[in-house]
Amino acid sequence: MSKATNRSMVTIGLLAALFIGALDSTVVSTASPRIISSLGGLSLISWIFSIYTLTTCIATPIFGKLGDLFGRKSIFAIGLGVFVLGSIMCGFANSMTELIWYRAIQGIGAGALTPVTFTIVGDLYPGKERAKVQGLFSSVWSVAGLFGPLVGGYFVDYISWRWIFFINLPVGIIAILFIFIYFHESFEKKQKSIDYAGAITFTIGMTALLLALLTGGEEYAWGSPMIIGLFIVTIIFMFLFLRIEKRAVEPMLPLSLFHSRILSIPYVLGFSTRWMVMGVTVYCALWIQDVFGYSATSAGLALMPMSIAWPVASTLAGRWMYKVGAKLLIVLGSALVLGGSLWLALMHAQSSYGVIVGSLILIGLGMGFIVTPSLVVIQGAVGFQMRSVATSTNTLMNSLGQTISVAVFGMVFNAIVTTGTASQLASGIHYVFILMFAVSVLNLIIALFLPSSQQLFNAIREHEAPKGNPPQGQPSAQPALERS
Repeated sequence: MSKATNRSMVTIGLLAALFIGALDSTVVSTASPRIISSLGGLSLISWIFSIYTLTTCIATPIFGKLGDLFGRKSIFAIGLGVFVLGSIMCGFANSMTELIWYRAIQGIGAGALTPVTFTIVGDLYPGKERAKVQGLFSSVWSVAGLFGPLVGGYFVDYISWRWIFFINLPVGIIAILFIFIYFHESFEKKQKSIDYAGAITFTIGMTALLLALLTGGEEYAWGSPMIIGLFIVTIIFMFLFLRIEKRAVEPMLPLSLFHSRILSIPYVLGFSTRWMVMGVTVYCALWIQDVFGYSATSAGLALMPMSIAWPVASTLAGRWMYKVGAKLLIVLGSALVLGGSLWLALMHAQSSYGVIVGSLILIGLGMGFIVTPSLVVIQGAVGFQMRSVATSTNTLMNSLGQTISVAVFGMVFNAIVTTGTASQLASGIHYVFILMFAVSVLNLIIALFLPSSQQLFNAIREHEAPKGNPPQGQPSAQPALERS
């Protein structure tokens, strides 16, 4: 490197970028009633969320691989630039259809924010420092969950709903400037082999899958020709994608990432734990309002303990990981999530408000103890030239867990709730909680199959990069246990 990277300033820029990406998912929900009154298109409102999810999921692994091929700095800047551009376009939308298309552009940019941000953090901070800083970054989502409704409510009530999008411009500019000025990386310029065929087949297959999950049971019946056709397209193109990835020189999603338990188990945990997060976010609020009879404000307050417990546990996990072991923390977190899910599954209409609060604290603590060590292990167990795609794969698994869980929970809930009576609502939500508990049991069993903490740390030490910004152009490294 010709210049030294200022880690503190880069970290501030990354935090700013990650925060606006995390904030976006909460402030839009708060502003949706005002958006409907301004633009109309009530029947299309769900698509401003669905299209964002769809394009983000598709773009995430593509940006992850591009970050390994062309450097983190340029790909981060492109992704953040697309996100800010999409935000500005959303702010100027004159119809719901326009807003949906602009949200699609915004979602493409968001596909780079999380994975490339966490990858740069993984590059800059080695060993114990990485664990502590990743704990801080993991807490950004919880902080955004706390402040999102407040920020969105303020803009909607006192300025305009359009400013929930415009606010991303100044913050995005600050983030890009900090990265360009203070982040310096060297990159070996050589001919790159881009996996176009893999990107195309993945995009088609994932689009079909997500469209089926996002529209099934609502716009189309699960047994309709449309949904069945989408699932058939998914199977065909994902099969082609896997065949292409086996032969590609630089596969978009290296299948070797799933050959080692060091990586495959954290990926599966990332998928399964998101079921609890989505179940809590959607159905606990519904239970508090429709079963307990409390206000929407009370429902929001009940969710706050999880948003506080999560970053607390993430920070502690980053500090304790190298003392007590990554596996112990992940298993402990899985046990806490199981305990919180069991508490919810045993809840009934006469239970107290405190039961939900207590269960959410347990789940929040558990998620913090799972997420941070898992991310540190994933980034540490691969070489520099695979760190970006390994991180983006984790983000993709999280997104798939959220999307698929919402579809499954919705099927269970709608199969029971047919008339909307209080007793049916309670029964439908109760069965969702039982399913959450079943997934949490499976989650704990999976966590127990992690390699020992010593094996995890050996893999991290084997691939540990020099302090600061590591040199680019290293040969691609495979997961440690795969070779051993």
